[in-house]
Amino acid sequence: MTASAEARSTALLAAQAAADKLATDVSIVDVSDRLAITDAFVLAAAPNERQVQAIVDEVEERLRRHGVKPVRREGVAEARWVLLDFVDVVVHVQHAEERAYYALERLWKDCPTIPFVDRAMPPAADGAGGPSGTLSADDVDPGSSDPAPLTPDTGEVVTDEELVEDDVVESDPLQDPHQDAHQDPHQDPHQDPHQDPEATGR
Repeated sequence: MTASAEARSTALLAAQAAADKLATDVSIVDVSDRLAITDAFVLAAAPNERQVQAIVDEVEERLRRHGVKPVRREGVAEARWVLLDFVDVVVHVQHAEERAYYALERLWKDCPTIPFVDRAMPPAADGAGGPSGTLSADDVDPGSSDPAPLTPDTGEVVTDEELVEDDVVESDPLQDPHQDAHQDPHQDPHQDPHQDPEATGR
């Protein structure tokens, strides 16, 4: 016996909702052979109580939009281990400490898992990349002229004046690149631009 198609669909929706709120160690366990009261467990963890609550809220809201509501909620006030019972699927959102201590995966290690891949993760190209297609330092070619995909945007703003100066330098190859773009190219660079050339005898 395996989890029903409806239970698998609900479990995947819940898992994705948790992942969208940055839950860690998201997995789905098919417990249909071991339990008569439910088909699947969705397991997720978070590093603090606030994030546990955010994940719980997102899972409930996502499933509610698909017409699925929990018949039982436990542990919401403490937000250390929250259980959401959707009948065919039971969602366990745990604080990372509880997740490590109770190790539900080991308790149900004889049960098969239902594959889940976070859709927000970039896909691996030809087997490259880390787990779930994530990029690692080994994926960046140091000899490539392309910018590294993990390089953050510096947010540098180029002004119109800088663009104009760049255009002037590029359009006149005889102009000294260190010369002021607004300076007369025939003017002595050592002469004060505000000085009358007749006063110097030139």
